[in-house]
Amino acid sequence: MSGILSNFSLSGIHWWLIALCAILVGMSKTGVPGVSMVVVPVMAMIFGGKASTGVLLPILITADFFAVLFYHRHAEWKPLLKALPWAFAGLFLALWIGTGVNDQQFKHIIAATVMFSLVLMVWNDQKKGGNELPNSPWFAALFGILGGFATMIGNVAGPVFAIYLLALHLTKKNYIGTTAWFFAIINLTKLPMQYFVWNNIHAESLLIDLLAIPFVVLGAYLGIKAVHAIKEDTYRWAVLVITFISALLIFL
Repeated sequence: MSGILSNFSLSGIHWWLIALCAILVGMSKTGVPGVSMVVVPVMAMIFGGKASTGVLLPILITADFFAVLFYHRHAEWKPLLKALPWAFAGLFLALWIGTGVNDQQFKHIIAATVMFSLVLMVWNDQKKGGNELPNSPWFAALFGILGGFATMIGNVAGPVFAIYLLALHLTKKNYIGTTAWFFAIINLTKLPMQYFVWNNIHAESLLIDLLAIPFVVLGAYLGIKAVHAIKEDTYRWAVLVITFISALLIFL
């Protein structure tokens, strides 16, 4: 196995960090949003920016499978179908300009947008009715494009899509189910793009992904248990706080 992984110089601490990242991805996908945001900078530290997205994508898809398996019945398809076409547009836009974008600068823009969106959403909630933003025609388009672009460039679309769904005041399980389907569809769409165009998915990266599967399963189990323990009102505010912290982490 060391020969197969010769392109990656992985130490013992690197393997422990990969296992931890897989657990956090599993937890994030099954209901503890935002905890996987630390995964992006950690994996980039181990593998480098572009290479890390190739290693991480199959891990995300594995976790998406468990999220859809447990929460598929709770998805709200109307807001999902509104955002998906725009998200595909964001994916292809990111694919087109991929290597020409400064990842660090783009992440700063994403983080600033997420924070602004949080403020905007909280302000909207305080107004009478509190439904102007979600019903605006540009709302799904904005967050769809931004989410698609962000997930293709750096796997940082979680906070962006969280803002979109939180503004709709979905229940805890509806939020998880809708998120699960969105990222399952988007990440599967990204797979051939990264394999054929960016060429950052190969035998070595897939072997690492295979070894990470048990830790993804463990994380998914822990995430499901955590969701059951969190009350409905508490869950919304927990997502808000974690999303804000996640936006800060994007700056790192």
